[in-house]
Amino acid sequence: MQFGIFTIGDVTEDPTTGRTPTEHERIKATVEIAKKAEEVGLDVFATGQHHNPPFVAPGNPPVLLASIAAQTERLQLSTATTLITTTDPVRIAEDYAYLQHLTDGRVDLTMGRGNTGPVYPWFGQDIRQGIPLAIEHYSLLHRLWREDVVNWQGRFRGALQGFTSTPRPLDGVAPFVWHGSIRSPEIPEQAAYYGDGFFHNNIFWPAEHTRRMVEFYRTRFEHYGHGSADQAIVGLGGQVFMRRNSQDAVREFRPYFDNAPVYGHGPSLEDFTTQTPLTVGSPQQVIEKTLGFRDYAGDYQRQLFLMDHAGLPLKTVLEQLDLLGEEVVPVLRKEFAALKPAHVPEAPTHASLLERHRAGQDPVPGGAEDSPAGRARAAQAAEPTTGRTTEKAHR
Repeated sequence: MQFGIFTIGDVTEDPTTGRTPTEHERIKATVEIAKKAEEVGLDVFATGQHHNPPFVAPGNPPVLLASIAAQTERLQLSTATTLITTTDPVRIAEDYAYLQHLTDGRVDLTMGRGNTGPVYPWFGQDIRQGIPLAIEHYSLLHRLWREDVVNWQGRFRGALQGFTSTPRPLDGVAPFVWHGSIRSPEIPEQAAYYGDGFFHNNIFWPAEHTRRMVEFYRTRFEHYGHGSADQAIVGLGGQVFMRRNSQDAVREFRPYFDNAPVYGHGPSLEDFTTQTPLTVGSPQQVIEKTLGFRDYAGDYQRQLFLMDHAGLPLKTVLEQLDLLGEEVVPVLRKEFAALKPAHVPEAPTHASLLERHRAGQDPVPGGAEDSPAGRARAAQAAEPTTGRTTEKAHR
């Protein structure tokens, strides 16, 4: 199982000092946080993508990830969101394949739609078309990474004739893709259709909602013939703030929680920690709550924590990473590994994807026709992007 952190890159006033970091300070701090993640033994660093204040998460994440790659050796670099709706699929194909080569394969992506309405028209799109955009753009991106020459025509961008995306993916293997969604079932459907991963950023949601979303994805993953439901590739979010004494953690974090741009001035800290994955307390409390995610999400492959938000100063974030890497993650690795059945796969890496590719085992969108699921759908026609099926006229 992979453990890591993700950042949304918010530039937020520290409510205990009244000081807001400059954009330069926040950007440089993000690189230090990623380097610290590798130092303490974490597996993954992921960044969001934003085009609007108060965020400095990059509008082009490969810029940040390439800088971090040059200063790390083994850290898997990812996106907490790649905006598949407002970013040209050709640009995504080329930028992330280039990053693949720079990192020797230490890169994957999480596709997301983005929920900031004004951003869409800045890039010539309409938020009301968010789902169709995500479906069509990813269908094109999937082909660009797997076909040397692409002829394509769609609704939301210009047609391509005889187009080759360069550079080609490292070793002929596309970066692994997670599809991120909070509440839209079309996205786990899309992930299942392609045999990709599903990342549910559950940080603001109760366990029952997460259970339904993950269960739906697992069911559809099996339907499309990519494996059994419990072999589907799942990632989850999480939020933690720790001190060795739980009372100290609550006392220190409360002003940050109460004034946070997203959940400040809303539910109490106590209510939020009861109803969502947020854990404020000791390392042992973080361990116990995180292990509990398995009760409603099953065996999953990636756990990312949000650590650097709400105005927390860099010094505090680095202290949190020390606790996470030294006291929490080693226990979680051991406990999750002991619980995971042998047939449940690990999180995909470039090495494992390359092995599958060489063995001719790459996932087939919609499922291979000679699989049980494929034969069961022999009398149906698959819609080419989500895989939703409609009965043929000759049934």
